[in-house]
Amino acid sequence: MLRQGRHAALTLMSLLLLLWHEAMPIEVPQDAKILQDLKQPPTIVKQSVKDYIVDPRDNIIIECEAKGNPVPMFSWRRNGKFFNIGKDPRVSMRKRSGTLEIGFRSGGRPEDYEGEYQCFATNDFGVALSSKILLRVSKAPLWPKEVLEPVVVTEGSPLVLPCNPPPGLPPPFTFWMNSMMIPIPHDKRVSMGLNGDLYFSNVIAQDAQTDYSCNARFLFTQTIQQKNPFTLKVQTKELYNDTSYNATDPYGGRKVAETMPTFLSPSGSESSKMVLRDERLLLECIAAGLPTPTIKWFKKGGDLPVQKVKFENFNKTLKIVSVSEEDAGEYVCMANNHVGSIRHSIIVQVKAAPYWLDKPTDLVLAPDENGRLVCRANGNPKPNIQWLINGQPINSSLPNPSRQVLGDTIIFRSVQMGSSAVYQCNASNQHGYLLANAFVSVLDMAPRMLDPKTRLIKVVENNRTFLDCPFFGSPLPELRWFKNGQGSGLDGGQYRVYINGTLEIKQARAEDAGTYTCVANSILGSANKQVHLEVKEPTRIVQASGHQSVIKGSTVHLECKVKSDPSLPVTVTWTKDDKPLYLGWRLKKDGESLTINNVNEGDEGTYACTVKSEIDQDSSSARLTVLEEVSHNPSISSALPPGPPDPPIDLDLSDPAARSVRLTWIPGNDHRSPITEFLVQFEENRWEPGRWQNLSTYPGDLNSVVLQLAPFVNYQFRVIAINSVGQSQPSRPSLRYKTSGAAPDAIPKGLRGWGSKKDNMEITWEPLLDLERNGPNLHYNVFWRQKDTGEEWSNVTTLESKHIVSNTDTYVPYEIKIQARNDFGSGPESNVVNGFSGEDNPTDAPTELRVSKVNRTKVNVHWKSVDPSSVQGEFKEYRLYYWRESSLVPGLVVSKEKKTKGFYSTLAEPSGILSDLVPYSEYKMLMVVANSRFEGPPSNTVEFTTKEGVPDAPRFFRISRRSFDTIHLEWDKPLEPNGILTGYQLKYQTVNGSRLGRPQLEMFPPNVTDFTLRLLDRSTRYRFYLSARTQEGAGGVFAEESPHFTNEVAPGRKIWDVTVEPNSNYTNINWRHNFPAGSSEFVLEFTLDSNKTVKVVPVNQQPPIAVADLIAGAKYHLRVYSHELNSISSQPFTFETKAAYIDQVDIATQGWFIGLMCAIALIILILLIVCFIKRSRGGKYPGGGCVTGLTKCLVRDKKDLPLDPVDQKDQDGSFDYHSDEDNKPLQGSQTSLDGNVKESDDSLVDYGEGGDGQFNEDGSFIGQYTVKKDKDETEGNESSEATSPVNAIYSLA
Repeated sequence: MLRQGRHAALTLMSLLLLLWHEAMPIEVPQDAKILQDLKQPPTIVKQSVKDYIVDPRDNIIIECEAKGNPVPMFSWRRNGKFFNIGKDPRVSMRKRSGTLEIGFRSGGRPEDYEGEYQCFATNDFGVALSSKILLRVSKAPLWPKEVLEPVVVTEGSPLVLPCNPPPGLPPPFTFWMNSMMIPIPHDKRVSMGLNGDLYFSNVIAQDAQTDYSCNARFLFTQTIQQKNPFTLKVQTKELYNDTSYNATDPYGGRKVAETMPTFLSPSGSESSKMVLRDERLLLECIAAGLPTPTIKWFKKGGDLPVQKVKFENFNKTLKIVSVSEEDAGEYVCMANNHVGSIRHSIIVQVKAAPYWLDKPTDLVLAPDENGRLVCRANGNPKPNIQWLINGQPINSSLPNPSRQVLGDTIIFRSVQMGSSAVYQCNASNQHGYLLANAFVSVLDMAPRMLDPKTRLIKVVENNRTFLDCPFFGSPLPELRWFKNGQGSGLDGGQYRVYINGTLEIKQARAEDAGTYTCVANSILGSANKQVHLEVKEPTRIVQASGHQSVIKGSTVHLECKVKSDPSLPVTVTWTKDDKPLYLGWRLKKDGESLTINNVNEGDEGTYACTVKSEIDQDSSSARLTVLEEVSHNPSISSALPPGPPDPPIDLDLSDPAARSVRLTWIPGNDHRSPITEFLVQFEENRWEPGRWQNLSTYPGDLNSVVLQLAPFVNYQFRVIAINSVGQSQPSRPSLRYKTSGAAPDAIPKGLRGWGSKKDNMEITWEPLLDLERNGPNLHYNVFWRQKDTGEEWSNVTTLESKHIVSNTDTYVPYEIKIQARNDFGSGPESNVVNGFSGEDNPTDAPTELRVSKVNRTKVNVHWKSVDPSSVQGEFKEYRLYYWRESSLVPGLVVSKEKKTKGFYSTLAEPSGILSDLVPYSEYKMLMVVANSRFEGPPSNTVEFTTKEGVPDAPRFFRISRRSFDTIHLEWDKPLEPNGILTGYQLKYQTVNGSRLGRPQLEMFPPNVTDFTLRLLDRSTRYRFYLSARTQEGAGGVFAEESPHFTNEVAPGRKIWDVTVEPNSNYTNINWRHNFPAGSSEFVLEFTLDSNKTVKVVPVNQQPPIAVADLIAGAKYHLRVYSHELNSISSQPFTFETKAAYIDQVDIATQGWFIGLMCAIALIILILLIVCFIKRSRGGKYPGGGCVTGLTKCLVRDKKDLPLDPVDQKDQDGSFDYHSDEDNKPLQGSQTSLDGNVKESDDSLVDYGEGGDGQFNEDGSFIGQYTVKKDKDETEGNESSEATSPVNAIYSLA
C-alpha cells in the first residue's frame, strides 16, 4: 500500500513538471550603465588551488577575488573556525579584495600557518564561498646520515640498490649518478624503478668500475641532495680482464650460469593497482635473469589501447597518460629469455573523484518567473550532492515556499523580490570534492535601450542590411519594429526580426529608405529607438584603361571614369605596384585620368585606380609596358609591340586507338610574334584528378598530332602556344578519352634482397608509377631461391613493395626476380638479382696482432686473418681500434679517446700502416673483423711506443710590451712537445717594406719563456720566428711581427668597459672598443692569482666571448688588449669563478692510505729485527745502536741524492711537466749558515774533539758537536762509526 502511494506521488510530480512553464533565464548584457545599476549577489572570480604548496622562502599569498553589486566584503575561515586577520600583524588583506598576504620580515615560521582556508564573499544579496584551500609549506628534508658498506654480489646475480629518498613536499625527483656527477646509464639490464631504486637484472664485472649514488631534486627549493654512494664488489669465478670486455659478450668468455627470469618488482604472481580517472597510470615489471629478460605486456580480454599506451624504461613501464573507466582490467607482463619465462598479473581498478556533468550556473529571473538550478556530477563511487545557501546547509535555512529541492535540482516557482541568494553545490566522495557557486537574482527593471535614441545608417542599394536595436529589461520586454510610424510591425517577407532585436532587410531598395522605430514593451514600461535608413547608389568604375605598351619618351593617359551616388563624396587614389603614387610635374591627375609625361623605364608597372566613398569602394588596374625608341619611319614607329599568343581553340579528338589518339586544334592570334611550339598537357581523373601534367611539345607549324598514351587512363587534353614573348593561357580542355586496359609493360625497379635479421631476407623494390599500372588490381609476383643449390623457385603474390623471407640460414646467397600483374595479365619478368640473408656477429678474432718499424708517427701492423666463414656476413674490413695510453713526457695529460682505422685484405697474413700518431707516446691497439652490421670479438691487445719527434709550435707567442728602445717577447711551451724539450730558438730580422735584414739567432734553455730585445733604432721593425727544440731538432715555427708604435696608431683607439659573468669553470666576457669592425684581433690574458700562471686566449671575433677550462673557485686578473697594437689595453679586471661541488673525502678512511701506512710499519719492523739480529752476532752498535744503525742506513741511501731544484726543470735544463710538489726529492744534505752544503758523513767521531766521542755506559751520546775532522782521517772505519742524529733527522725529513 505504501509503495502504491509513493508511486502515485512520483507520477503526480512528473505531471506537474511537464505542465510547469519555465521561463528562459535572463542574460544580463555587459553594458556599463546596466551593470552600474544592477544589484547582484557576489561571484568568486579568482582563488588559489585546492592543494596549495608554498615556498618557505617567500611570503604566503592566498588569492580570493569576487565581484558583485554592492562590492562584496571578505572574511576567512581557517580549519573550520573564523580567522581573525586583525589580531595577527603578519597577515593583511588587499584592498577591494579578499586576497591574504602573510609576511615574515618581522619573524615567524611559515609552518605555523599551515591548514585549511576558505574565503567568504558577502554583500546584501548573498554569500559566495571559495573552495577549501589546503595550505602546506614545501619541505626538503636532509638525507639521513648512514654508512654504507660495500655491496658484495656474485657475477650474473640480480641486485637492487635502495634509494629511499627523504619524504619531501612535493615528493622529490630521483635519479642516479656516480661520485663524478656522471649519470648512470640505463639500459635493458640496468634501470631505475618507479620507487627510485636501481635494479640490475644481472651483474657484470664492469659494474664495479663505478659507484652509485641516489640523488633527490626538490622542485620548490631547486636543491639536489645526494645519498652516500654504494660501491660494488663483484665476485667472479674466473680472472677478470677489462680489456676482454665486449658489448656482445659482457662476461669476456667466462662461463656464468644462465638463469630463468624472476621478478624483482613487483613480487609474487599477482598484484593490484588503483588509479583515479584522468590521472596517469604507471605499471612496472622489472625482471632478473641471465640473459637479460625482455618484457612484453598484454591485457586480458582485449587489446592494449595503442593510441593511449606508451612503453618506457626499455618496455619495463606501461604508461597511460589520462586514464578512463575502460582502461580498468587485468594487465599481464611477461618476462622471458631463452631459459624460460614468467608472468605477473596486475588488476587495475579505475576510481574517480567527482567530475561535472551539469555544473550550476547563475540564474537571473524576473518576479513571478520560474527557474531551476541543476547540479549533476559523476564519480566512482557515486558522489553525494549537498546544497548550501549563502554558505549554510539548505536544510537548516528558513523554509521558502517558492523553492523545492529534488536531489540534484532546485526548482524555483513564482520568485519574488528579496529572495536573491547564492547557492553552493558540493559533490563529494572519498576521492575528492567539487564546489560550485551559482546565484539566483530576482530582478525587476523597466525596458531600456542600450544604444543612442536615434541613429543614421547609409547602405548600398541591393545589399543585405541589418538595423540593430539592443535592449534590456526584466521581465524580458517584447520588441516590435515600425516604419515611418505606420503599420502593425515589420516581420516576414523582406524583413526578419531576430531575438536580440536586430531587423534584417534582405535586399535594400530605394523604396526601403525611411525612418524605422523599434519599441520594447513590458509590464514595467516601454522604450524606443529610431533608425534613419538612406539607400545609396553603388560606387562603380565604368571606364578604365586596359594594359598598354608605350614608347619611351611619349605621353600616356590612364582612364578611371567613376559613377556614384550624387549625395556621396568620393575620393580617387592611384597606386603603382601596390605602393602609393606620388604626383609631380610628370605625373598629373586630371579629374578622372592619370597623365604620365616623358615616360621612362621606371614608369613600367601595374597601376591601380581605387574609388572610395564612406560606405563602399571599387578598383581597377592596368599594366604599363615601356618600349625602347624605334626608327623615325612612321610605318614602323606606329606598329604595336609583340605580345604573347592567344590560346588555341576548338580542340578535337579523332583516330582513336588502344594507346593513341589524334589531337587537332586551331592556333590563336600570335600577336606579331610567330608561334615556335605547342605544349600539350593532360589531366586524368583516376590517380591525380585536377593536376595538369606535361605530355609532349610539338613544332609551331603543326596543329594536328598523334598522342602516345598509357592504358587504363581517362584523359583530357589542353594546348599552350609559345612564342618569343611568352606562353599563352591554356586552351579549353578537350573531351575526355579513356584508353583500354592492358597487362603491365614496366618492370619494378630497385629490386634487392638483404637481411634485417640473421635469419631473414627482406626483398624490396620500387612500386610502379600510377600511369604504369595499365589496369586495376595491381600486385607483384616475387620469386626467390637459394643460389647454386638447384632448388625450385619459391614465390608469393603481394600488394606491398616488400616481402620478408623468414627462417633462412645466416648470410646465404639468393637469386631474386619480380614481375607486375593486374587483371589483364602479367608483365615481363625482371632480370635475376643476387641477394643475401641477414648477417650475424663474426665468431673469430684476428690473431697474432703485432707491430714493426715503429717511428715517430707511423707503425706497421701485422696480423693473421680469420676464416672467411666465421665472418657470417659480407666482409667489410679488419677494424683496428687504437688509443694513446700516455705520453712519455712527464706530467703531460693526454686524451685516451679510441680511434679506428679499417684495413681491407683477403691475404692470410695481411699488414698495413697506421699513421698520424703522436711522437713520444705509449699506444695500445686491438683489432676486430667487421661485416656490414656487426663486429667480432677483439684480438690480443698490443702496446707500443712511438719515437721522439720535433715539437709543435709554441702555444702562444706575443709581443706583450714595447717601449721606445725595447721589445719584450713572451711565449709558452707547445701543447705537444713530442719529446723532452731541450730549448727554444728565436730567429729574427729587420723588416723594411719588402726588404729583409740579416737573420740573427738566439738560443734559450727550456726554462726561459721570455726575451727582451734592445733596439738600436726605435723606428726599426722586426719579424720573429720562434720554435721549440728536442733532441730531434726544431719544431713548428710561430711567426710574429713587431707591432706599430703608439704614434703610428690612429688616435683615440681604446678598449674599455670589461664585464665578466663567471661560472664554475667558464665565464662570459664582454668589452667595448672603437676599433673598426673586422680589422682587429684581441687577446684575453688571464692571470691566476694563486701562482701568477698566465693563460692567453686569442680572439678573432667580436664580443661577447665564452671562455672555458678555468679553475673552479679561483681568483683571476683579466686584461684585454689588441693583438696587433699591444700597447692598447683595457684596465685589469679581477673576478672569481664559482666553487664547484666536490665530495669531501676523509683520507683516513681511504684504502690506499691505510695500505701505505701498513707497508711503512712493516718495513720499519723488518729493519729493527735485522738490527737486533746483527747485534746478537757481535755488531758494534752499542746501546741505542739499532736505532742509530737504522738511521745510518737511511742516511747512506740518501746521501748521493741531488739537490732540490730551484724551479720546475731537470738538471739538464729540460722543462718538467710535473708540479714541484709532485717531484720534489728527499733532501740528503743540510745547509750551513753560510749557505754552503755539507755532506752527511756516517761517523759521529768526526764531530768530537781529538776523535774521542763521549758516550754513557748505555752507549748514548753525551758530547758536544765540534768542528768536523777531515774526512780522509776517518776513511776505512765506517763499520764502527755512528751516524749524526742531526743528519738522520734531516734525512728522514
